[in-house]
Amino acid sequence: MILPFQNLTCPLDAAPLRRDGAAWRCPAGHGFDIAREGYVNLLPVQNKRSRDPGDSKEMVAARRRFLNAGHYQPLADEVSRRVLAGLPPRGEASCLDAGCGEGYYLRRLGASAVARHLALAGVDISKWAVQAAARQQREATWLVGSNARLPVADATLDCVLCMFGFPVYAEFARVLKPGGLLLQVDAGPDHLRQLREIIYPALKPERKGEPRVPAGFGMGAHDSLRFTLELEGAEAIADLLLMTPHLFRTTPDGRARAAALTALSLTVDARLLVLVRDGRSVASGSAG
Repeated sequence: MILPFQNLTCPLDAAPLRRDGAAWRCPAGHGFDIAREGYVNLLPVQNKRSRDPGDSKEMVAARRRFLNAGHYQPLADEVSRRVLAGLPPRGEASCLDAGCGEGYYLRRLGASAVARHLALAGVDISKWAVQAAARQQREATWLVGSNARLPVADATLDCVLCMFGFPVYAEFARVLKPGGLLLQVDAGPDHLRQLREIIYPALKPERKGEPRVPAGFGMGAHDSLRFTLELEGAEAIADLLLMTPHLFRTTPDGRARAAALTALSLTVDARLLVLVRDGRSVASGSAG
């Protein structure tokens, strides 16, 4: 069961936000309207680095088609399993997907938590991504915002997800309760290797080494999930390329080689890192 998310803070003064009809308001009177799709924009214009930051409307649409087709479902199901196994066994729990995109992984978590009471929120800097997430699931709380300044109260979350995103560990440590989990998923060395071998002249050597443990956390676990993905049709391959950074890193020749493909067998190689928030305090406020 998905519960209302109650731990939002005002992006202007960090005071608690409370739902007031079709808006969220803080005691100082700052108000943030809820869009008709159901999301709220908590990214002040002074915190934007561009007029329309984050993924474009086209990238979001490609990701929605690709993920909704189930191509990454084994990864989503493993993430959901680990989150639910790491949450307190009883009572309510609060989870935030930091860099939620169009909400696929948070939706899968909500669908897996049939016997749990979870307050779920997703935040992304792209308004197009958050708009798509809110349209597909109304029960979670969807926010336009930045990982650098999460609009969430200190020490209120049981879990933070960061899926192929941009971790801001100081902020994650601030919003997590002692003992709370950060589950971070990044691309492993063989992730989408077959596509990368087609679009790039050569692959860069992979950097090796144990994952670092950031301040405020202890190591929980780190391992990998690998599986083979068979893509049929030029449309699915084009969607995959469009939803990744590779589209903008390759050359026109590389994009042309990808566009000529009608089928592709790929390795999905994801590194899963679980960090546990320790009991030391962190300074309240946003990370720079």
